[in-house]
Amino acid sequence: MRPLDIDGAWVMEPKVFPDDRGSFHEWYRGAEFREATGHDLAVAQANCSVSRRGVLRGVHFAEVPPGQAKYVTCVRGAVLDVVVDLRVGSPAFGQWEAVRLDDGAHHALFLVEGLGHAFMALTDDATVVYLCSTPYTPEREHAVHPLDPELDIAWPDGVSPVLSPKDAEAPSLAEVRRAGLLPSYEDCVAHYERLRGLSAEG
Repeated sequence: MRPLDIDGAWVMEPKVFPDDRGSFHEWYRGAEFREATGHDLAVAQANCSVSRRGVLRGVHFAEVPPGQAKYVTCVRGAVLDVVVDLRVGSPAFGQWEAVRLDDGAHHALFLVEGLGHAFMALTDDATVVYLCSTPYTPEREHAVHPLDPELDIAWPDGVSPVLSPKDAEAPSLAEVRRAGLLPSYEDCVAHYERLRGLSAEG
């Protein structure tokens, strides 16, 4: 797994074995995952979304604690997957990083609690599956508008974004920060340490 510039995000780049039947790859190995990231992947929920070209989902995040870590891959088509550092006090606060996920290279993206997540479908029927460390809890879930000029995410040219009504009405980063909804970097780091302690005890 290769760490991204944003602390707490990694991209998994597996070796794919193709033959005349199709292909095979390992997209998760627990021991190697923990060694590379320092985190365990506790799976509480698994999601699958199918999107037509241009659909833009996010930027979504959950309050910390407990937050929601995610391990994301694209099993059909292609998406541009984006991680945004929303942790107030983080050296990378407000920065984003993008990774292409598709059904050829079979890369996967892991992001820890407190980071924002979004993706845009680059193909029709783009199918994304992701494992989540905690269940979806509506009252603790929030969003930042993915087209917020302050974030200035470089979404692909020539693709018209299609947003859900909820995402289209999402507030800006500044508005979410003023509302006190963003996680603090200090609280997130403390939460990561608690999780590591619980994992060591287990």
